[in-house]
Amino acid sequence: MFETATAGSLPKPDWLAETAKLWPQWRAEGAALDAAKADATLLWLKVQEDIGLDVVGDGEQARQHFVHGFLVQVEGIDFEHQVKMGIRANRYEALVPQVVGELRLKGRVHAMEARLARAHTKRRLKFTLPGPMTIVDTVADRHYGGDREGRIRMAFAFADLLNHEARALEADGVDIIQFDEPAFNVYMQDAADWGVAALERAAQGLSCTTAAHICYGYGITANVDWKRTLGQEWRQYEQVFPALAKSTIDQVSLECIHSHVPPDLMRLLDGKDVMVGAIDVASDDIETPEEVAATIGTALQFVARERILPCTNCGMAPMRRDVAERKLAALVEGARLARQRWGAVP
Repeated sequence: MFETATAGSLPKPDWLAETAKLWPQWRAEGAALDAAKADATLLWLKVQEDIGLDVVGDGEQARQHFVHGFLVQVEGIDFEHQVKMGIRANRYEALVPQVVGELRLKGRVHAMEARLARAHTKRRLKFTLPGPMTIVDTVADRHYGGDREGRIRMAFAFADLLNHEARALEADGVDIIQFDEPAFNVYMQDAADWGVAALERAAQGLSCTTAAHICYGYGITANVDWKRTLGQEWRQYEQVFPALAKSTIDQVSLECIHSHVPPDLMRLLDGKDVMVGAIDVASDDIETPEEVAATIGTALQFVARERILPCTNCGMAPMRRDVAERKLAALVEGARLARQRWGAVP
């Protein structure tokens, strides 16, 4: 009960890559870089176990970025001629690769880190992939037409590639495959109209647990500034949760602590496990276990206790490692307190 996990990404050690950046530059090349990625994956796996997380992951240590880390193994993507483009409805600009042809996988994408993690932990293993709608919002389309219909066709093409890799990850022994879809909180109508269907295509045929991570973004300045424009009630989830509740996806994440999301929106996820964001990734302030337990207690008003999974609001990639570790320790201790208070079944 109240199994703890991260949303996915964890800070990269400074000997692996630049720190405090979403698109960090690697510190090495070739075989030395491959070895460093593996070392960082094992390091974070051990840290998560020592802290006491129930569900562990690779921390996305082998990926420069949660979207681009998948795209580097896709044919039809031009990384040599990246362009600057507004993403997440022009919330901020980023250098993104261009889609210039039909999309095909070059081969396995994440076999190394998934197999490495599976071989070194007996705990439940979660692996994250970008969702198809969020991929579409993080590339420049030069092949599918650039219009709404083109975006939909491209999303389903990416969904097929994601499904191929997801099935392989399941064969590698991954217990939970999570698709990250922050774009669902930006293009809410599109998410309900076709984004959830594309997500289901990506998860089609999987027998492992499937999850969708929907957040208000990493703790970077552009996202923090955007949140200040959203008013006192953040109701973006209201438009997409009903579609997700009808979907085949097993788990759904949401931001809770220090957010303005009305907690009663969790009722819209009836029948799903809910990853309750109890750790704020937009602040270096360390939550107390009492604060974490209180967030879980709020969720208990709207979600059955056996369906609550305490988690971080979003990934922790841009955060300092020491801060991330202390926050995860608070998450674990707060979940322990919650079990003491509300774990007994009446």
